[in-house]
Amino acid sequence: MVSEAGASVYSASKLAAAEFPEYDVSLRSAVSIARRMQDPLAELVKIDPKAIGVGQYQHDMPPKQLDEALVGVVEDCVNNVGVDLNTASPSLLQRVSGINATISKEIVSFREQNGAFTGRTELKKVPKLGPKAFEQCAGFLRVAESKNVLDNTAVHPESYHAAKTLLMLCGYTLEDVKTGNISALGERVEQLGLEECANRLSVGVPTLCDIIAELQKPGRDPRDELPKPMLRTDILDMKDLKPGMELTGTVRNVIDFGAFVDIGVHQDGLVHISELCNRYIKHPSEAVKVGDIVKVWVLGVDVQKKRISLTMKQQ
Repeated sequence: MVSEAGASVYSASKLAAAEFPEYDVSLRSAVSIARRMQDPLAELVKIDPKAIGVGQYQHDMPPKQLDEALVGVVEDCVNNVGVDLNTASPSLLQRVSGINATISKEIVSFREQNGAFTGRTELKKVPKLGPKAFEQCAGFLRVAESKNVLDNTAVHPESYHAAKTLLMLCGYTLEDVKTGNISALGERVEQLGLEECANRLSVGVPTLCDIIAELQKPGRDPRDELPKPMLRTDILDMKDLKPGMELTGTVRNVIDFGAFVDIGVHQDGLVHISELCNRYIKHPSEAVKVGDIVKVWVLGVDVQKKRISLTMKQQ
């Protein structure tokens, strides 16, 4: 089950026309939805966050303020997950701190002309990417193909010396990081003392904790800990739904009078505020939030009006 939100907006955009000039609008939408299964973040960054339709009354807000807030959230997500320097599109790269639309195109152009990046330091050869931009973006870009395993972690190049010194203090090498033989790193740091280690490396304790976490799981993707996508072949259309049927869905939108849940058919179902839980709540956000995976039961289906009524109260 993949959210279709904003697929039609993408398919009619200049970017979609440039990516798929030979396809019509409906095929571009289909490709966008399929790509979301492969890598949701890389695909959803191509869509204006406002077009995803999360929340109520977004058109009543000052557009500039709304844009700034939404773009900030998108950048936080991209920076938190990290971006593969050798596969990322310009749309994804320009969401990384320190990289704008011009620099993102220069990176892709450099990659096409010179082949895959072999390390983070190669970024310095990209035209228009100055030292300040490198400083801002380097920690969020990953190079899985690099000989230096640290290039595939969130450790910033400025902290490479600290990371190597930490490994030496604990009796490890970069090769151990690569092979994963480093599970006792946290314990050895505790034996040496967290504060003492941080002082010896000339870094703060939070930075030291981040370095330890990254060395233990190089190439870690924080999304791996999220629930896996739901796959189902039995219910693909509203006509397949019957009252009383139990389903699992994803909360797509929370509004004043309830929550919309994606249950794998083209139309999201509505769980009215009175059907969210067995206690009194003032607002649906007290019970659910966007992205929650919930169990629901079908109350009613109106195929003509394209309405699905759901409940989260055990039937």
